[in-house]
Parts: sequence; structure tokens; C-alpha cells
Amino acid sequence: MTLHIGRLAGFRRGLIATLAAVGFFAGASTPMAQDKPAAFDDTQKAAIETIIKDYLLKNPEVMLEVQSALESKMEELQSAKLKAALQTHAAELFRRADAPMAGNPKGDVPVVEFFDYNCGYCKRAFSDVAKLIEQDSNVKVILKELPILSKGSEEAARVALAARLQDKYWPAHRALLAIRGEVNEQTALKAVEKIGGIDMAKLKKDMASDAVSGEINTVRQLAQSMGIQGTPHFLVGDRAIPGAPGNLLDQLKGHVADIRKSGCSVC
Repeated sequence: MTLHIGRLAGFRRGLIATLAAVGFFAGASTPMAQDKPAAFDDTQKAAIETIIKDYLLKNPEVMLEVQSALESKMEELQSAKLKAALQTHAAELFRRADAPMAGNPKGDVPVVEFFDYNCGYCKRAFSDVAKLIEQDSNVKVILKELPILSKGSEEAARVALAARLQDKYWPAHRALLAIRGEVNEQTALKAVEKIGGIDMAKLKKDMASDAVSGEINTVRQLAQSMGIQGTPHFLVGDRAIPGAPGNLLDQLKGHVADIRKSGCSVC
């Protein structure tokens, strides 16, 4: 385990400030002696840094304790931020009737995925999402197109959303995530054409429609408001799974089971 240099610097500054507050050095003024403590001169600062360095070299385990405490604090802050964001955006996330989705539209547990067709982890995660839908007939999977990796990503998103206007969203979604290599307008159109039953002239026209552009812009704004900057990002009710862990299917199933047992505070 390593500690980022910036965090180390912050730790040192914090320790110096603490030493100053308690009047660590003989002759240093304390807050009780005057309104503002006297600033350390260069000699005192050098002495403090030497003491800190010597202490950390003799007690390196302190760095691990600091790292652990920092990570715990960040997790708490992120959890609180997510909870507030879910409360604010619950309707858009879970209850929008016209949102792209798969599985059971009336399912009892919503699973939301933010994804990008050029995201390798999204491609890897798809098999687990498909298995969840196949194995659980009462899950509602809400798909949020978040094309953030390239121009081709947005082109592919437009193809998929245009296919949705012909009730072919899930087959198109599956086909685009199965493409090897870069996904763009050309490769996406070629993939969905193979599905069959799609009016390709209409699809190409619909790619530039207000409905398609509006969906992409809405999801981008939603992701920005929630602080979601990477894909894939899953929400199972009020529980988050960032990325595509190796045990994704087990995590999805576990969260679904927990929500069915304990309920969801936002969905």
C-alpha cells in the first residue's frame, strides 16, 4: 500500500499546524497567549520537518494508519454524497417510464447502468447483466447511455437510441457491445443492420432526432450532477457498484436480494 505524495504533504502540513497550536517549540506563542500564534521561522520549520521525517522513518506503520483513516473518511463522504444525489434524482433514475430499459419494465428492483459502447469494462460486464436478466424475471434494468470516451461512442449511442424508436433497443445494445475494436457510426450501423427488421433509412434519420439528442443530454447532465465520471457504473436501488468487478453478477444478485428483503429508501 502506498500513500500519494500530495496526501503525505497534507499530512505533514496538518501535523505542523497541530504542533503550532499546542506550542510545541519552547518559546512559541500559543493561541491562549495572543489572538494569532506567531508564524514559525525557517529554522523552526526545518526542525519540525526533521522531527516528522525521523518519527515516520522510525514508525512507518503510521503512514498505513493515515492511509486507512483517509480511505474510510473518503468512503463516508462518498456514501453521503451518493445518498443525497439518489434522493434528488430518484425519479429520473428509477421511475422514468420512457427510459431505455431491459428485463421486466414492472420489475420490483431497478438496476441502473451508465455505460459507453467503447468501454472495455462495459463490454466485459454485459454478460453478467444479461445473465441477471435471464435468471431473474423480476428485475428492471435501466440503461443510461453515457458516451464519454470518444466521438464514436456518441455515434454508437445515437444508433442504439434510434433503434429503440423501432423497438429494437435491446438487440441493438447487445450487438454494439459485441463489436470488437472501436465502435463508431460505421461499425454500429453495420452491426444493427444484421439484426433484421429495422428500417435503416428511418434509423439514420432518427439518429439526429430531438428524442435521441435529448436522451443523451439528459443522461450526461444526470451523471454530472451525481459525480459519475466513469463507466460502467451500476446502481442497484440505493447501492452503487462502480466499475466491473470480477464478481459483478454475484454483487448484483446480492444487492437485489438485500433490497427485496430490506427495501429501498429511494426507489
